[in-house]
Amino acid sequence: MSAAILQGCPATTLDTDLWIDLPARQYIRVLRLCQRLDATIRANTVVELSDGSTVNFLYRVDGLLSFGREFRRARRLKWLGTMVAVLPLARIVQSKRVVGRPKDLAHLPLLEQTIKLRKRSNARA
Repeated sequence: MSAAILQGCPATTLDTDLWIDLPARQYIRVLRLCQRLDATIRANTVVELSDGSTVNFLYRVDGLLSFGREFRRARRLKWLGTMVAVLPLARIVQSKRVVGRPKDLAHLPLLEQTIKLRKRSNARA
C-alpha cells in the first residue's frame, strides 16, 4: 500500500513492499545486501531497517504482467528524497483483486475512490 499512499490513497501500512526482479530462489542476494546495510533479517522476505521500518520483498506479484513490463509503465515519484518507481493505482487494484485476501479486498474501496478523485481533479486542471 505504500505506492498507493504515495499517490494520495488515505490509508496506512505497517511495511513497505518492494518488488525485486530476481527469481525467488535468489533471495539470499537481497538479504546479504540488507545485512551490509545493518538491517535485521526477520524472514526470507522480510527485513527490519535500522529506523524500525519493515520491508517485505516480493519476487512475483499475482495478477500483473512481468516485472519489466510493469516497470516501464510505473509512475516515478519522490519518496524520502529519492525518485522511486511505483505501480499505478489501477495496477495495484488489479493485483489486489486477483490475490483476493481479506486485507486486499478491504483496500479496494479506498483505492477506487482515490482513482475517481484523481480523475476528477485532472479533468478540472
